[in-house]
Amino acid sequence: MFEGEYLNGERNGKGKEYNYYYELIFEGEYLNGKRWNGKGYNINCCIDFQINNGNGKGKEYNFYNELIFEGEYLNGDRWNGKGKEYSYKNDELIFEGEYVNGIRWNGKGKEFNYNGKLKFEGEYSNGKRNGKGKEYNYKNGELIFDGEYLKGKRFNGKGKEYNYKNGELIFVGEYLNGERWNGKGKEYNFKINELIFEGKYINGKRNGKVKEYNYYGKLLYEGYYINGKKNGKGKEYIVFLGVTQAKCFF
Repeated sequence: MFEGEYLNGERNGKGKEYNYYYELIFEGEYLNGKRWNGKGYNINCCIDFQINNGNGKGKEYNFYNELIFEGEYLNGDRWNGKGKEYSYKNDELIFEGEYVNGIRWNGKGKEFNYNGKLKFEGEYSNGKRNGKGKEYNYKNGELIFDGEYLKGKRFNGKGKEYNYKNGELIFVGEYLNGERWNGKGKEYNFKINELIFEGKYINGKRNGKVKEYNYYGKLLYEGYYINGKKNGKGKEYIVFLGVTQAKCFF
């Protein structure tokens, strides 16, 4: 795996690294166990990357010569700056974005699932989704969420949800703790994309003044909800042949 010089138990000075098949993958100088100056080689013995004083662009392979990372190095550490990660099983791209100290840490990035389809694109902080982002269905690539994240969750702020099968809009509004929690929101019929509810939510339930519509967008009810149920003053409407005909007050 390695031949070269050590200091205090770590690679220091000149050295060479080899893969599982005894093929040379790096030669140069090490500092405190890190590649510091030198050249990296691919399976065809061609130079893949070069590092000067711990900095530069490079590629990494596993013991079976499968590409697992390509990107920028800083102070001898991989995964600093822009980079790409690949699945060790099928060589598919699984992440593309910005790294700090080996973490998908700050800035914009994209995640891909095992079949190469995009599953998330947006902003990261401290290794988690933070800020604006979009999620996609891993099977058909349909957009399922578009909004704001905090600590990896659809957490705070405004967002939109889509049906995972056909991509139709099902909710627009405000989220807290990953729920349609506080503030205003609108629900849509996922089959025909018609507005069926608009109002306020608390703890994920309808609360306050609201309006309900049928599947064809005609007003059925306007009034008040408490904890997800009708409470207080309201009006119900009778719809006949798609036209509002009468009102009932209570």
